[in-house]
Amino acid sequence: MLNLERLRILDALARHGSVSGAADGLHVTTSAVSQQMAKLEREVGQQLLTRHGRGVRLTDAGRLLADHAARIISQVELAQSDVEARRGEVVGEVRLSAFPTAARGLFPVALASLRKAHPDLRVRSLELEPDGAIRQVLRGDLDLAVVLDWNNKRLSVPGGLAMASLLEDAADVAMPAGHPLADRREVELEEFADESWVSWPSGEFCHEWLVFTLRSKGIEPRIEHMAGEQHTQLELVGAGLGVCVAPRLGRGQLPDGVVAVPVRQKMFRHVYAVWRADADRRPSIRAAVEALDEAARAVRAVETTDGER
Repeated sequence: MLNLERLRILDALARHGSVSGAADGLHVTTSAVSQQMAKLEREVGQQLLTRHGRGVRLTDAGRLLADHAARIISQVELAQSDVEARRGEVVGEVRLSAFPTAARGLFPVALASLRKAHPDLRVRSLELEPDGAIRQVLRGDLDLAVVLDWNNKRLSVPGGLAMASLLEDAADVAMPAGHPLADRREVELEEFADESWVSWPSGEFCHEWLVFTLRSKGIEPRIEHMAGEQHTQLELVGAGLGVCVAPRLGRGQLPDGVVAVPVRQKMFRHVYAVWRADADRRPSIRAAVEALDEAARAVRAVETTDGER
C-alpha cells in the first residue's frame, strides 16, 4: 500500500527539483524528506531519485510514480472539498498571497473579517507577484492568490484554475509637484516621451506592461530607476528622478512634492482572485473569496465617494 504522505513528498520533489525546495514547500526538514523517500523506494522496490548537481532528478520510475501522485493528490483534494462542503464548516487552514499593493489595500480588511467571522480558520498570507503566485496555486503550495493584469495586456492564466473578479484599479502618472504638467486635470502618455521613468524591476509583469504600453504610443522608454515597492518609486519621483505609473489600490497618501494626474485614455488593472478548480467547493476558499470581495467593494465605495467630491 502506497503511503499518501510519501507521495506528497515525491510530488513536491518533482515540482521543486531539490530536497531543500520540497522541504520548504511542505514545511518539514530536509532529513524528513530524505527519510520518507528512502522508505518509498523500499516500498516500490525501485530507485526513484538520482543526484543531479545540487538538486535531484527523477528516474523513469520516479517520474511515472510522480505523475500518478499528482493525480492522486488532486483527487484527495477534490474529496476533501466535497466533505468540507457537505459539512459546511469553515475550518482548517487557507494559504493566500497577493501582489504588494493588493496585500496592502485588501488584506488588512479581508483577513480581519475572516478571523472575526471564522475563528477556527487559520489564515496564512504572503506577498507574491502574479506569475509566481499562479505557479504556487497550481502546485498546491497556495490555496488562493490575488493577481492582476492590465486593460491592454492580459496575464496568461492556465487551465484548471477558477477565478473571481474583485475590482478595476485605475492608475495615474505620478510626477514631481514642480513638473510642467502637474497642474493638469488629465494628461496623455505621449506628453512624457522625453521623460525618465521609474519602473518595477525588470522581468516583473508590470515592468513588461510599462515597456509594452509606452512603445505602443511610439515612446522608447528611458527607465533609469527600478523599485518593487510603490512607495519607493514615489519617493524617487519626489526627488525629481523621473515619473512613474501610480495605481490607486494601496497607494495611500502621496509623499510631499509628488502629484498624481489621471491619464485621458484610462489605464487600469484588473484585480482578481484565482484558486484551483478542484478546490472550488471548499468552504474556506469560498469564505476567503467573499471576504476579499467585501474588501474590494469598500475600496470601490471610497473611490466613488472621492470621485464625486
